[in-house]
Amino acid sequence: MDYETLQNAVRPHHLTIVGAFHPKPDDTTPDGTGTLVLLAPAEPTFWPHFTASPEYLDGAPDPMNRWSTRTLTTIAKPLDATPLFPFGGPPYLPFISWATKSGSIHASPISLLVHNDQGLMISFRGALALREKIPLTPPRLTPCLLCAAPCETACPVDALSEDAYDTAACHSFLDTPAGADCMTKGCKARRACPVSQDFARNTEQSAFHMRSFHP
Repeated sequence: MDYETLQNAVRPHHLTIVGAFHPKPDDTTPDGTGTLVLLAPAEPTFWPHFTASPEYLDGAPDPMNRWSTRTLTTIAKPLDATPLFPFGGPPYLPFISWATKSGSIHASPISLLVHNDQGLMISFRGALALREKIPLTPPRLTPCLLCAAPCETACPVDALSEDAYDTAACHSFLDTPAGADCMTKGCKARRACPVSQDFARNTEQSAFHMRSFHP
């Protein structure tokens, strides 16, 4: 198996590979994992695909997580892989740690993860634990090295810094009239990322994710 075979397996489901690494024994991956592959929405086609799914249309809770469970399980079976998810805890799997070992996802100046191509809009629908140790693309330097970091001043309540994320301040702001912009369009700091501009979400999609974050 190779990278292109995997990409071809996830592409029909409007997902894309955003990182992969060869785990070590202390990486909390399933026994026998040769390669851990991280999957994210392939924009801009993911949202129309998801909103046409039975999980979105049936009105039941947690449509995105249920879609992810069904879809990654379907993808994993012919690959003899184990699907893994960033939800379903506690305890939760260490997706942040996995991401930073991939060589294409890094810590940002505001503590959120940043991807070389998707910027601060990076999100995970799950991962595949493969038995094979497939060849990987070379690590890449963080895009933040050549960035003026507008994300650092974009948050209206300075909830984000390199060292911490003040979730209480963030949630309190979202309950105010001024927070409506973030609730309908998404986090201002994420939107400020220059790398993220080609992965901007539409208003409906942003509002869906913000309601999940701040019901």
